[in-house]
This record gives sequence, structure tokens and C-alpha cells, in this order.
Amino acid sequence: MSVAMGEGVLQCDDGVKISYSVEGKADAPWLILSNSLATDRRVWDPQMESLSSSYRVLRYDTRGHGQSEPGQAPYTLEELSGDVLALCAALGIERADFMGISLGGMTGLALAMRAPALVGRLVCCDARADAPAPYKAIWDTNIARLHEIGIAKIVEPTLERWFTAGYLADAANAATLGTVRDMISATSATGYEGVARALQALDLKGGLATLSCPTLYIVGQHDMAAPMAVMREMADLSPNASLTVLPNAAHLSNMEQPEAFNAAIRGFLDLQS
Repeated sequence: MSVAMGEGVLQCDDGVKISYSVEGKADAPWLILSNSLATDRRVWDPQMESLSSSYRVLRYDTRGHGQSEPGQAPYTLEELSGDVLALCAALGIERADFMGISLGGMTGLALAMRAPALVGRLVCCDARADAPAPYKAIWDTNIARLHEIGIAKIVEPTLERWFTAGYLADAANAATLGTVRDMISATSATGYEGVARALQALDLKGGLATLSCPTLYIVGQHDMAAPMAVMREMADLSPNASLTVLPNAAHLSNMEQPEAFNAAIRGFLDLQS
């Protein structure tokens, strides 16, 4: 199937419209990119120049994020991975590499377990595979604050968790931080809560041993949401997997340290230099 480059909208079986874009080389292998909670497909802007020279890249906004409709909360990882399967069916994608950050990484894990014939290689960044009680409690607190004060008021506290203090203080990063502020602010309350509830039900750890695809785990050295120890255990439990730790990076490691991140994925994904 020939797929035109540019932006599009897919209407899922439940009526929710998912916004996506296709970029890169028309005759190249497919790569699917998935965003984190409270961001959209712009989170991958620092990687697109490198990726689009080697891949036909499908970026999409997770339901309730960016230009995608929210539908009904709560969401499940089965539902979120199902949105990816629907996109693949609509675009004629039978095989693709997949890269996701945070929620996107968890979506990639769920997808690789659910449809192993689809996922060629998986890059799972700053994510986790289970939801212990303290992690579940964090989301109860965040959801309560969302309803109490609104998403605009949680932008700055979120940035403090997603980036190191040094990065936040450097005026050279103002444009990137402005983009992230825009992405968080544009996230619908339904989308935020829908994903948060899905994260509270996260239960993928037991399935890591079944992964059949080569997997690269990447984590920022100072990530508090998906700590190094958590991701090291995930790598140890996954066949044919490795872990890369990015120094001087927190949760959005691909944005905070784009050069180091791009170097980490280059060999794994056979990117053109």
C-alpha cells in the first residue's frame, strides 16, 4: 500500500479520532513513535532529522493528547496499543520498529507482547513495567490536583520532575521548555486522567520474558519517574535487551540530551549518519 507523506486523521472503532503524521523516505522501513503522558508527537522533534533520513516515520498523538480526541476515560494499555494496531491496519503497515518514551514506551511493550509479528525492534525510554502502591498513589494525587487547580497549574511542577535543575536554569533551553509547556497545557483533562488510570493498572513486568524483538532500554540518569534500577531490572528480564543510561538527563531524556540520545539509538536502529 502506498502511503502519502503528511498529516492525517484515523477514526477508531469507538469513534475517537487519532491525529498522525507520516514523514521521511517513502520507500524506507517503518518506524512508529509514541509520546509520553502530557506531551504530543512534537516530543520527538529533536530526533526527526536523523530518523527521517533512514525511516518512513509514523508519529501520532496518543488519544486525549495533541490533536487527538480524548474519548472516554479511563484508558487501558490494551486500548492504547489497539490505537496503534488500527493505525497500522489503515496505513498498511505489516512490520515496523517502535520507539516510545514513558507512556509511549509502555505502549510499545504492550504492543510487542500483543503483536510480536508487527514489532521488529523496540526502543523503550524512561518507562516502567509495573505499578507498585507508591506509584499508584502518585497518580491519585496528580489527578486530584488536576481537578482542583487545572492543568495550567501543574505545568511548572511537571517540568521540575521531567528535567534536571541545571537544564531548567539554562536560558539556552528556553525554546525547548516553551514547547514542553505548550504540550502539557494543551493536554485535555480527560486525556491526562485517562492515561493516569492506565498507568495505575500497569502490569507488564511478567510479560517481559516473552518479548521476541531486540529491545533497547534508555533512561535518564536522574529520572525519578522511571529510575535506573527499575529499567535495569526490565532489561535483565527481557531477552535480547540492553540498557543505556544517559548522564545529566531526567525523564524526557530525548529532549534534555538529544545528541547523546541520538547516538544511543543510532547503532541499534542502523541510522544513516
